[in-house]
Formats: sequence, C-alpha cells, structure tokens
Amino acid sequence: MAHNRKTPAKMTRTRSRKSQTTSISKPRVTPSETPDRMPFFNRELSWLAFNRRVLEQAMNSGYPLCERMRFLAFVTSNLDEFFEIRVSGLMQQVESGLSEKGPDNLGPKEQIRRINTLVTKLVRDQYDTWMNQIIPEFAKEEVHFLNPEDLTKRQNQWIDTYFEETIYPVLTPLAIDPTHPFPQIANKSLNILVGLKEPKRKRSPMLMAIIPVPRILPRVVEVDPVAGDGKHTFVFLSDIIRSHAQRLFPGYRIANATAFRVTRNSDLYIDEEEVENLLLKIEEELYNIRKGDAVRLEIREGADPDLLRELLKLMKLGSEHVYHIAGNLNLTRLMAVYDEIDRPDLKFPTFQPRIPKK
Repeated sequence: MAHNRKTPAKMTRTRSRKSQTTSISKPRVTPSETPDRMPFFNRELSWLAFNRRVLEQAMNSGYPLCERMRFLAFVTSNLDEFFEIRVSGLMQQVESGLSEKGPDNLGPKEQIRRINTLVTKLVRDQYDTWMNQIIPEFAKEEVHFLNPEDLTKRQNQWIDTYFEETIYPVLTPLAIDPTHPFPQIANKSLNILVGLKEPKRKRSPMLMAIIPVPRILPRVVEVDPVAGDGKHTFVFLSDIIRSHAQRLFPGYRIANATAFRVTRNSDLYIDEEEVENLLLKIEEELYNIRKGDAVRLEIREGADPDLLRELLKLMKLGSEHVYHIAGNLNLTRLMAVYDEIDRPDLKFPTFQPRIPKK
C-alpha cells in the first residue's frame, strides 16, 4: 500500500518538472557568444539605418525626378535633427566622463565613432546620387543646376545684376584676427570662409574672414526666370557669393573661398519643477539654441587646411566632427526648388480626395 501511494506522487512531481521546464525554458548562450551578438539594436544606429532607407527612395529610378530630389532634402533635414539632439547628447555624456554601456554593449564614445563612419558614407552616397544621377537626368528635361562658370554670357550678366542689387547690400563680411573676436555662428546658417592675401607682399600670411549669409536670401536662385524659354536654370547662392567675393574685399586677393555650416546642440534643458514661469523658460531656451555648443561642421571640399584648422580651434571642435561635402551644402533647400519647377510630369500625380461611392 505504501508503495502504491508513493508512485503517483513521484509521477506527479515528474509531470510538474516537465511543465515547469516547458514554460520557463531559456535560449542557451554558448561561451563564444559575445554581447555584440546579443539581439539588441542601438537606438542611434537604428535611426541612421532608417535614414539610409530614405536615401534609397531618392536612388529609385522609378520615381519622378522632383520626388527623388525631395527625398534627398529629407535625408539632410533628418540628419540635422539627429545631430542637434541625439549626437549632442552623446557628446555631453563623453564630456561628463560617462562611459556606461547600454544593453547593446556600446558606450557613448563607441557610438559616436560608429555614427561618424555611417554618416560619412551616407552623405557621400547622398551627394553621389545628386551630382551623378539626378542632376544629369534633370538636364535632359531642360532643368539645369549649374556653377557660375558654366553660365552663358547673358546669364552671367543677370547674376552680376542680381548680386549687386539683392545680395551685396545685405552682406557684412567679418575679419577674424586678434583685434576682432570670433563671431557667434548661428546654428545651421550658411557662411563663406575666405582666405585673403595682400597682393603687394609675396610671403604675406593668409588672413581669415567670414561672410555670414542672411537667411532672407534664397539658397537656390533661378537665373532669369522671366526669360520665357520654358527652361529652368538654378545656381546655388553660395556659388554666387563665392564667385563675387572679391567685390567684398577690395585691396586683397582671394586665395580661398569655401562654404561651411555649423550644427549646434539644440536640445532643451528645462526642469519643470524648478521653473516658476515655464513659458518664459522655454522662450529663453529656444533663444539659447542658436548659441549651443558646436557638434558638427559641414564644409565644402577644397577648403584651405590652415584655415580649416584655425576655424576648428575657434569653434572648439575636433577634426572627427568635420564632414567634407562634395557639393553644395544643405540640400534641404531643394524643397523650395520643388515648388518652382512647374512640371507635373516630374512629380507624383496629385491625389484628389473624394468620398467613396456606397
């Protein structure tokens, strides 16, 4: 009798172990499996993968040209926000000495390193798509994006007049030397870095100047839009200023002129419990955004190395945060060009909302 009573109890315990094993079973982790292989995605790198997919839309030859151009603008706009918020936060962690790793086993320094590598390739592919794919395809449709050197004599005359009447009156070049403090470069503003030489001195040191470009000026200018020939010719504002920089510095020789753009920390730091007037604090933080620490420098290829080193020193920014751009800066401005090109055949069909039939 005793034996018969023990047997069911033993069988019950066996079933219980099996049921427990089935319900809480865990995947085995082999000794060779490192944390880098664990199934966790890094938030910042995952976001860059998303922006890569946005760029792939611009690469899609099946899309209309204007829509591909607009996707390129989206890529730049996304990257701006990414550096203003995400990268600036990582840089602050590094400056504060924080090195704690997350579930993805990546510390802030390693994340910044990987971000720089991925963004460099992303931007290179973005400009390759713009310069070598989309611009040539636009030219076949009589929509041209040209440098001032490629314009006709009549078009150059129009550009000269436009510069004298519209651009020149609002430009204020700034000399950079010990007697002139380094100016506050506004967040995401367009600027021209200029190297000057005194023509009468053979071995004169290169002088440095900056031309801030006011935001009231369009970044992409359509040349002679009232010509009435059905064609569109666009020139980037930075190229117009660069080609006319000599007009701003009489008595000097322009040795180098390069467009650059600074991205600053734009995160808001507000403690709602400590702030008496939340609205005023938000207004103050929004104003301070323009003065945040620099987190990225975009500069067009061809800048003088000495001028670039001096610029980085003045902005207190490391060379690892410099992105050399093989084209005109800030393709976000192409959004305005989209509206100026009145070619429905180069855009997605307009969606007409309607009430479905019952």
